[in-house]
Amino acid sequence: MKRKLFCLLLALEAAACVALCFVKGTRADMLSAALAFPFAQIGLGLRALSLSGRLGNAAALTLYAGLCLLPAGCLLIAKGKRKIRAEDALLVLVSALLFFALYLTANPGEIGALFPPIGESGLAAGKAMVGGTVYSALVGYAALRALRLSSQSGTGRLYGFLEALLALMNLVFVWAVFYVCFGDMLGAFSSLRAGNAGSESGLGPSYVFAALGFLADALPYALDVATAFIAAALVREMKADRYSDATVRAAQKLSRWCAGALAAVVVANVGFNVLQLVFAKILRNLDSTLSLPLVSILFVLAALAFARIAAEDRRLKEDSDLII
Repeated sequence: MKRKLFCLLLALEAAACVALCFVKGTRADMLSAALAFPFAQIGLGLRALSLSGRLGNAAALTLYAGLCLLPAGCLLIAKGKRKIRAEDALLVLVSALLFFALYLTANPGEIGALFPPIGESGLAAGKAMVGGTVYSALVGYAALRALRLSSQSGTGRLYGFLEALLALMNLVFVWAVFYVCFGDMLGAFSSLRAGNAGSESGLGPSYVFAALGFLADALPYALDVATAFIAAALVREMKADRYSDATVRAAQKLSRWCAGALAAVVVANVGFNVLQLVFAKILRNLDSTLSLPLVSILFVLAALAFARIAAEDRRLKEDSDLII
């Protein structure tokens, strides 16, 4: 059931990414809006509340202080339950950054003192930079905390962390396919139309190759989604019994899949470039590049190594049992 729900989540993410590709505005504009959320909205709300009167101003100040002190308050609560670690200092930094971020978003005029006054785009960029700084501290704390928990956890809990990481990677891979690669294809379509205004009659093959380019670029990430699912199945088998026959079968399946996935990525890239060379005379736009998706390749190689280690682990266990 959990897998079905997660697949539904990935499908919804894919649909949302495709929809975003058709939204007017550049990716930079959407990224700025995402980084500024929800700080820009909270700041505007605090400003409106503050200007509503004396009581509203007092309520805005109270809410402002409460929101900003929330991360530090979480640290005080954690202090009574566990030992404070070095990474917990980032929670204090987050509180300080929230004071700064919400003050600036509640007083947009102050942003001009920190960033070049270039109109609305400068204001949006300033809010995005402020929000991005807060998010960087939060992500840094989460990463360091997860690293400490994983290093101090037992094997069973470590498998749980690995499953969560694979799920997160799946979300990233779906975003890469349906937002980055699909958006690049739409951008290629737009460039073709703009560069061939008045002579659109022969653009059909160029559109086809732009779509093929999308498939070649997206294939590594699409295969990574399947790799993550197969790797998660192996992790579940190892969590149940790392020496079982089911674990060995899952490891062998992952090994075969990873080898095939790497071959498919190479063949797709070479095949696309060769096809462009063959049909170069009828194409209005050529995109012959050496695509090397290092992140995708490293992920598949890591999964392959993990599968080999799992299979070797079972083999060593059998040898040990024979000796005993």
